[in-house]
Amino acid sequence: MPSFLTDLTVLPILISAVAAIIGAALFYVTYRRLHGNPLVGIALGGVAGAVAPVLFMLPLNYCTFEAERDPADVLFGLVLIVVGLAIVLLPLRWIVSRLLQNAPLAGDTTSPGAFKSRLLPLFLLAPTLIILALFLYYPSLETFRLSTLLARLDARRTAFICVDNFTRLLRDPGDGQSLLTLIGIAVGLLIAGVLVLRFAAHFTDQPLIGTKRRAPVALRYGVPLIIGVVLYSLLFDAASGFFSEDYGRSLLVTFGISIAIVVIGLSLSLLIATMAYQPITGAKIYRTLLIWPYAISPVVAGAIFLLLFNPSGGIINYFLRGAFGFTIPWLNDPAAAPWAIILASVWKSMGFNILFYLAGLQNVPKDLLEAGGIDGANAFQRFRHIVIPMLSPITFFLIITNMTYAFFESFGTVDTLTNGGPLNSTSTLMYEIYEIGIQNSDLGKAAAQSIILFVMVIGLTVIQFRSADSRVTYGA
Repeated sequence: MPSFLTDLTVLPILISAVAAIIGAALFYVTYRRLHGNPLVGIALGGVAGAVAPVLFMLPLNYCTFEAERDPADVLFGLVLIVVGLAIVLLPLRWIVSRLLQNAPLAGDTTSPGAFKSRLLPLFLLAPTLIILALFLYYPSLETFRLSTLLARLDARRTAFICVDNFTRLLRDPGDGQSLLTLIGIAVGLLIAGVLVLRFAAHFTDQPLIGTKRRAPVALRYGVPLIIGVVLYSLLFDAASGFFSEDYGRSLLVTFGISIAIVVIGLSLSLLIATMAYQPITGAKIYRTLLIWPYAISPVVAGAIFLLLFNPSGGIINYFLRGAFGFTIPWLNDPAAAPWAIILASVWKSMGFNILFYLAGLQNVPKDLLEAGGIDGANAFQRFRHIVIPMLSPITFFLIITNMTYAFFESFGTVDTLTNGGPLNSTSTLMYEIYEIGIQNSDLGKAAAQSIILFVMVIGLTVIQFRSADSRVTYGA
């Protein structure tokens, strides 16, 4: 590394200067596009860009760029700078864009509604702001501070170790694979996955080449499914080479269990909700009984399924032994234990999903279904092309909530059913944080992993919002 990049008296100035140029260029384009004063945009963006790197680097004292640091530390420092720029510049750019777009035109004497007192809005927002500050923002800042320390649960003293709690999760470059090579593989697979899946989505909506008829259903949906499974395998093979062995395994387990919970849970919930929506005698009683599992906690769900899947005296194995003459070691087999977690989590969240799908089915216009029947569509075609698109806003909402549940709230089920075993086959990221922070008393490392998990879920949520806009129907 060049010597001027390790000089901590020059480096902050250099980083702030580069960030100021980026901010000035971004706001110059924004002001120019919205017919504002470009000089104001350059000044505002330059100041905001210069301040943004301080958000993370000043508390860390620019330790990631010290001469004795590994390339992983330097890379992590650059990531923090980019994140700081995004946190400062993007919201500020959004606010400026709204102000410029809503600026009154020449000769316009109207003014938007406003409070008579400037203190009244703050007074009304005070309870919410206080709760957010005490229970969200302060714990978040404290978690980030804790992640930079060597802190033990039973020790009073702590030591500052920069970002070692984060970079120790990465595989040692001495294992034979360069860190930058691993990053390139992961990013390349991710980009390839996005491009291939976009092509697959386009392929499912197009007729066969040279004909006017569409491909068979098995081909239209089988090809994207196979591509998705292959890319999932390749991407997490790269991830397992990028992260340490334990963390890469937990990452793979978490995503595998979470995807299964979301897909299986939503599919079964939609099927059951459709059946429960039919006009049958006692329908209200059936619907109420279907919803009640949502009222219990994940720990109770784990205890119930512990009785069902107990390898020696469980109810499931009792019926399997009587009907087919064999049993399955559900909680002792690394291949079967994840499915016990998945089934328990799906059952726990199914009542919530059914409740929303029942509400959505009541809002599907009957005239659309009747028109489809008049046009010759059978029941499956009407369900596929009318009901499912009309339920897309609810499905989108349930994907987000079920994904959050799978990542975070399934911890209670894992702890009750398997304790992360056997052979760590059900040790999700959330359970790994609990083991490291509480059982092993390493609070700093647990705080670092919790931040990574939080950022990961936020990133997946943003991707869902950005990619689902074109496939969500908010009206007839």
